[in-house]
Amino acid sequence: MTRRLRRLPGYLFLGFAALASVFPLYYMAVSATNTSQDVLASRLIPGSNLMANFESLVTQQPLWSSVWHSTVIAVSTTVLAVVITSIAGYGFEVYHTRAKDRLMGFLLLAVMIPFAATMIPLFRLFADLGMVNSPLAVILPAISTPFLILLFRQASRSFPREIIEAARLDGLKELAIFARIYLPTMRPTFAAAAVITFMTAWNNFLWPKVILISNEYQTLPILLSNIRAGYVTDYGMLMLAVLIASLPAMVIFLILQRSFAEGITGAIK
Repeated sequence: MTRRLRRLPGYLFLGFAALASVFPLYYMAVSATNTSQDVLASRLIPGSNLMANFESLVTQQPLWSSVWHSTVIAVSTTVLAVVITSIAGYGFEVYHTRAKDRLMGFLLLAVMIPFAATMIPLFRLFADLGMVNSPLAVILPAISTPFLILLFRQASRSFPREIIEAARLDGLKELAIFARIYLPTMRPTFAAAAVITFMTAWNNFLWPKVILISNEYQTLPILLSNIRAGYVTDYGMLMLAVLIASLPAMVIFLILQRSFAEGITGAIK
């Protein structure tokens, strides 16, 4: 009994922290069913305005095209980034040299540079290439990041070199070793990289807002910004749009959360 009483403050703190974490999601879901006036009044009870908010969102905003563009950009970025950075991280560790260590150090310096400092040169580069207002201009800068390369490099240190040597003796080419042996073994790391990249690409706002000049290829974060920028904001419709924009990232994280945790833990070790 005494032990339970000692643990009670910890349980109360964890319960309060869990409630504080879940409450914004609950408020977002409830607000999506209420009118704008109810949202402004901070109503915490579900309403009956969900279908009306959805109809307003579909008729007043290009919802489905924004969902499609966000999906194409996020999925393409995730696939390309995972493939490119995994090969780079594998190569940095398996073909390890001091020169590669120095190169990795220079790559990590890029993490310290804020995106705002590189945004204007990046925009001028894509303008010279004639790629302004193109989804490719959103995808290409994100397909290779020093963080993901470091993640795969650190995870590759736990990959047994004996397996690589045995596969080479059996006549397997390097690409076959990577695809048939390395990739299945490192699935948690791939899952972690995929979750991080997808969530970053899905929620990316600043760079798409800058490079996608017109609304032809607007993504969901830009759509939310346009709803909020009107003279009169329908907060019920806005909260429904936020809920729709949040669901894919939440679903993917819930599906891959165990592999995500294993991948991050393995990379740290």
